[in-house]
Amino acid sequence: MTLPDSITVLERGWLSSNNILIRGSDIAVLIDSGYCTHAEQTLALVETTLQGRPLDLLLNTHLHSDHCGGNAALQARYPALHTLIPPGHAEYVRVWDAYALSYTPTGQQCPQFRMDGTLEPGTEMRLGDLLWQVHAAPGHDPHSVILFEPASRTLVSADALWERGFGVVFPELDGEGAFDEVAATLDLIERLNPATVIPGHGAPFADAPAAIAFARQRLNGFVQNPAKHLQYAAKVLLKFKLLEAQQLEMDALLAWAGRTPFFASTFAAGTAGLALEEAAGQLVKDLVRSGAATVQGSLVLNA
Repeated sequence: MTLPDSITVLERGWLSSNNILIRGSDIAVLIDSGYCTHAEQTLALVETTLQGRPLDLLLNTHLHSDHCGGNAALQARYPALHTLIPPGHAEYVRVWDAYALSYTPTGQQCPQFRMDGTLEPGTEMRLGDLLWQVHAAPGHDPHSVILFEPASRTLVSADALWERGFGVVFPELDGEGAFDEVAATLDLIERLNPATVIPGHGAPFADAPAAIAFARQRLNGFVQNPAKHLQYAAKVLLKFKLLEAQQLEMDALLAWAGRTPFFASTFAAGTAGLALEEAAGQLVKDLVRSGAATVQGSLVLNA
């Protein structure tokens, strides 16, 4: 697996998405900016990689908080930075509607940032010295895009495809069927036939067919048992909160869960009428069993 020399992947983990830097002869581009609590680290990584060169262009594959939470800090550091986002949420960014942008429903943070234009699916754009295609990739987020460079067959897949799965299908938490859109996006990626995939989380990988096959198997399980997806979504939201806070008293966790619309509704739909306290307790036990959390008395800790 080889990436073009102009591409640097800053692999970040799970609270922050990966950052992809593309450098050309006259422009430096960053794709996705991570979560806001990691903004200082994002700035340091970008500045170290650019070695004093300014950042010219910032792109967001979608507007979940872990992919655009560093936008405001980058815009403050680089005042001439031009920022492009997918078109579906552009108006919500202009008026800054934190609920419509998902930050309030998910109980997550994202400092307000500006947008200067949109990433239009079906178009091509030069990033650095390479010509990239912009493709719509609904499913995980209805307005997400992926980026494909056909000469090297490099795909920036965001959360549409990971080496082992894909992101929570958030429209499903609102009662909007989107599993078919996930399937269609996987079909699109298969047609693009990437040689290298740079996911939103995790290391770049070369075996796209194997990743697509695994994702389809996972999707089929969710289609056959939607409650399984709801349970997965609840775990992801709770794990994200633990990654952010590192530790929470159980009472504080329950208070957060109760005032977080996506989390509370996911419990109501997926736990057969269990009370929030009981359902959250079961979820914490699941995270502990999987090694994703530990419990010390009344304290729940990220692991």
